[in-house]
Amino acid sequence: MTESLVVPLSIEDCNIQSSHFVSPTKWHLAHTSWFFENFVLRPFLKSYRVFHPKFEYLFNSYYETVGNFSPKSERGILSRPPLAEVGEYRKHVTESVEKLLSESGSKMSEVLDIMALGIHHEQQHQELILMDIKHVFASNPLRPAYLKPSFPRKSAQAAAALTWTSFPSGRYEVGHRGNAFAFDNETPRHSVYVGAFALASRLVTNGEYLRFIEDGGYEKSELWLSDGWNELKGQPGKAPLYWETLEKKRMVMTLRGLEPLDENEPVCHVSYYEADAYARWTGTRLPTEMEWEVAAQSLTHCQGNFLESGNFHPAASRSEPGTNLAIEQLWGDVWEWTRSAYAAYPGFRPSPGSLGEYNGKFMCNQMVLRGGAAITPISHMRTTYRNFYPPGARWQFSGIRLAEDR
Repeated sequence: MTESLVVPLSIEDCNIQSSHFVSPTKWHLAHTSWFFENFVLRPFLKSYRVFHPKFEYLFNSYYETVGNFSPKSERGILSRPPLAEVGEYRKHVTESVEKLLSESGSKMSEVLDIMALGIHHEQQHQELILMDIKHVFASNPLRPAYLKPSFPRKSAQAAAALTWTSFPSGRYEVGHRGNAFAFDNETPRHSVYVGAFALASRLVTNGEYLRFIEDGGYEKSELWLSDGWNELKGQPGKAPLYWETLEKKRMVMTLRGLEPLDENEPVCHVSYYEADAYARWTGTRLPTEMEWEVAAQSLTHCQGNFLESGNFHPAASRSEPGTNLAIEQLWGDVWEWTRSAYAAYPGFRPSPGSLGEYNGKFMCNQMVLRGGAAITPISHMRTTYRNFYPPGARWQFSGIRLAEDR
């Protein structure tokens, strides 16, 4: 899947870093193989030959206990290794992993556990490849399209009317349980008290957010958190990331290129500050991550507009006349900001060794998002999944679902 996502790109596309928070596609390809090389092959395959001694430095992301690493802001200046050599590196690592898996040993159970983590880690980077190349193409005056004609835009559909679903107060069990894969930050499972609340039946649309803009939402300081208001002062456009106005017409940059803004589609690429300000403007609020998880527990399947749909863009709510679906779009389309700070669950213990750096050390100055997006692999998702970003981040596929007290 990772390599198939790169097929529409040129060699030049794969080397661009359009911002400090973006990584070149070539780096993602190498880093995901670096993960298997360092955490699976070097510790467990005695015959393993390191592909290149400098790759440990170039393609380590942030693992301090593994060794030094190249600054993230400098990933785009690496013309070497060329993309073809990164492809050879991936082939070398993949063949070595296959060799290791063909062997049997007393530590195979540990190997398989780390392999599962490596696969889910690579799925995160599949999403990052698409997030980052969208920013790269949006920064290009030609506004190139990533998707080929084989990925047509799905027909526009009017968004369903917004309704509310209530949930009673009480104690709920949240967090991961069982033997299936989960990241350490989803554990341990524990009991929480949740007050009575209601969740909006669908995501906030572009049209609804446009009313917020037209009402002067970006000029009303009383709607904004202090940090958000200060950040807004240095922001050139008073609109979600990738919105543009051409000849008095609202446009939006997508992975299909620049398109007219569809008011029925979920608003996307908003920061936590923007999501919170919009909720205040409506007289409601954002849900907590516990409320989101309680609502998700009421659904039997994780299904929606994910990476495998081939749309790579949020779609209008899919409710048909006569249906009785209380909550739509809880999965896929856009990551939903919650009002919860990213923090450890009671009794949390990070994974031992270097892999303990994966999540735990980021539990500061971040907010939790839930539900996945149109570029998230569906097999990567589960009810307990906790994504997190700084409140000012907007280049991820992030949107808004409203909540209120009951």
